[in-house]
Amino acid sequence: MGGKLLLWSLVLIFPLPLVLALNLQSTDVPSMRLYITWGLIAYSWWLLAILLSVRPTWLGRGVGLPSVYALHGMLGVFALVPAYLHKENTFAPDDLSRLLGDWGFYAALAVLCYSVVFMSGWLTDRSRLALKVKSRLETVFRRRLSVWIHRLNLVVVLMIWLHVHLIGRVNQHFWFMTLFDLYTVVVLGTYVWKKWVAPDSFLTGAVQENVALNDSTRQIAIALHRTATASRPGDFYFLSFDDTGLGREWHPFSATDERHDVLTFTIRQTGDYTSKIGSVVPGTAVRLEGPFGRFDSVLKARTDDTPLVLVGMGAGIAPLLSLTAEYLTARRIHLLWSVRRADDAYYSRLLEQYEHRSGGLLTVTTQVGRFHRNQLSTVLAEEEVTRGEFFVVGPNPAVLATQRMLRRIGVSRSRIHHERLTM
Repeated sequence: MGGKLLLWSLVLIFPLPLVLALNLQSTDVPSMRLYITWGLIAYSWWLLAILLSVRPTWLGRGVGLPSVYALHGMLGVFALVPAYLHKENTFAPDDLSRLLGDWGFYAALAVLCYSVVFMSGWLTDRSRLALKVKSRLETVFRRRLSVWIHRLNLVVVLMIWLHVHLIGRVNQHFWFMTLFDLYTVVVLGTYVWKKWVAPDSFLTGAVQENVALNDSTRQIAIALHRTATASRPGDFYFLSFDDTGLGREWHPFSATDERHDVLTFTIRQTGDYTSKIGSVVPGTAVRLEGPFGRFDSVLKARTDDTPLVLVGMGAGIAPLLSLTAEYLTARRIHLLWSVRRADDAYYSRLLEQYEHRSGGLLTVTTQVGRFHRNQLSTVLAEEEVTRGEFFVVGPNPAVLATQRMLRRIGVSRSRIHHERLTM
């Protein structure tokens, strides 16, 4: 909780040096300084959103990548409010600076509207109609287009940067402009470095095998060129395959086992990208960004005999398998796995082996179809409900529904940890 509070405090902390520098030097009347400050806050939040979009590994470890993404998305919403106040209450000295400011605002608004449908699960995870509309639109607007539209934020920043440089009552303040340019250069430089330079230093490997677990799920093993020393049970990586059929986009997948030399990923073929994953042949080069994930750190923080309840839905079993393999002889674990069809339970034999090795510490409950509230009340022991740490992984809507059911049967929100299969 403390880490998340610190993360969200960046909303106030990040713009503060710029705001103080401007107001200490500006001689404009207070009302004008206020509206210029609103614009400066909006610009700072756009910069911060870009900075968070590079997925800082240390921040992902500290608070979790979903929290980083949540703040990244909210900043796009937050920034439009002060940007609008600035736009409606100030005037630009010439047409070019005015047009740049207006174009920047409307471009940011367009990115936000597009992101609500295509790049955020907040709406589509809660509305079947919105999910259906998104699926239809994605047949026309592919994911690659979404990536480039998202990068329109860079254009917004550059337009506003030039807009500020053209305003005489602002650009005359040397120390403010120096700090303003420093903010911009550092953020854009970090983005360029992380997106186009840093990938050369990421973990690399080659596909060792790509096998079908059933007609809709594949298991891909990647032999790494160097050991993943930072990898922890329950982690996930962003993968980019050097395959022309797939493209070189980055997609998140959870590691299935606890090994550090060969990483195995269980991938359900449901989306436009993953439906082609079967075409990846052994020997294909792979780059891996990460690892990300907080499941193992949460477990290590609980040194008592707290029971662990792992709830996996479909391919969501993947990160839970690595947690199970790591702790099956040390912790009491109850693993619940729901699948759509009987042949989706492709890890049943492995789980039987884990149960045998655990010496009675591991209990596995597998069923076809989602667990319902009454079932959870029956399947889970009273101690698991009152004291257990719950880890839930699966598709976004299913995770949200499971969280609600767990809270209704008495599991406190602080003991429910989740990972959604869509970022």
